[in-house]
Amino acid sequence: MLASRALSLVTKRALSTSVCVRGQGVAKIDDFSLSAYYDRKDEPLTAIDFVDKLSGEQKSLKEKEKSSWVSLSSDEKLQLYRIRFHQSFAEMNKSSGEWKTVFGGVLFMVGFTGLIVLWQKTFVYGDVPLTFSDDWKAKQTKRMLDMKMNPVEGIASMWDYENNKWKK
Repeated sequence: MLASRALSLVTKRALSTSVCVRGQGVAKIDDFSLSAYYDRKDEPLTAIDFVDKLSGEQKSLKEKEKSSWVSLSSDEKLQLYRIRFHQSFAEMNKSSGEWKTVFGGVLFMVGFTGLIVLWQKTFVYGDVPLTFSDDWKAKQTKRMLDMKMNPVEGIASMWDYENNKWKK
């Protein structure tokens, strides 16, 4: 029953991305043949203006722009600049404070990792093996010397068997 209802809906209506789901009108369709606007310091002159659809006031200002710029006030010049560009170089160079968020995130992750390591040392890992103790290492070295292991270039070549001490 559900499948037949879905099939009837699909056959009755054309599926399109330009029509909104609840019938509120036509959705905005971008023209992807045009390049997108972006503010970059290394490429300051973009291919398109920041404002693509001008209001009536902006259109009259654009007409006034074609005449002498001496007749324009500083506010009008600023409005013309904002039609063409979104940010100035000073605004692009302004610090955003994002480093604080990144640094806080890094510190959080380091702290979380520390808690995981502490939990693992407490509950996952066992006691340190006996072979890591200094006593065991000394006995193992003595055994290797008694067996005269690697007498040419190894540990036995560095031991003076007559004086029972290490050679210099």
